[in-house]
Amino acid sequence: MNVGLFGGAFDPPHRGHVELVRRAKEELGLDEVVVLVAADPGHKRVETPADVRLEMARAAFPGDTVLLDSHPRTVDLLREHPEWAEAWFVIGADEFADFLSWKEPDEVLERVRIAVGTRPGFAPERLQGALDGLAHPERVRLFDMEPVPAASRDLRLHLVEADLPPAVAEIIRREGLYPAERGYTEGS
Repeated sequence: MNVGLFGGAFDPPHRGHVELVRRAKEELGLDEVVVLVAADPGHKRVETPADVRLEMARAAFPGDTVLLDSHPRTVDLLREHPEWAEAWFVIGADEFADFLSWKEPDEVLERVRIAVGTRPGFAPERLQGALDGLAHPERVRLFDMEPVPAASRDLRLHLVEADLPPAVAEIIRREGLYPAERGYTEGS
């Protein structure tokens, strides 16, 4: 079975996340994608409780398996799940450019293959720098995707509903997340 893993804080999940997974499924012929919501990400601060981020991720990826990941680092998750050996770990180009700063990146790459969604205009030397620092760069596959101008960090500051899957926007309204005084805008 050809499995993809896609992890993140998802605070909130947005159209860019959805498009990255869609393109990875198309490009890699994935049979299943497991979306992993980091309960307590070791690399960034989150504002929204894990259970709400999990609910939003399930709304954003309705046809996929969505699980709460209790591991602060990817390598720790992969050590605990040998059944995912040879899965594709799907990430965007920005994340891959920083891959060498991950905890034990070469071990991550021994346990899974990496699929990197790239977009027009992304500096290829940033990707090449990461590839050059790896023991097994042949385990990394790059694929093209159309740019989706959405980042969770920016959305929390100025949330535009059009950047979200509709079911995620509904949860944000219901839970009162990212309030209007911080820039939430419905529709545009």
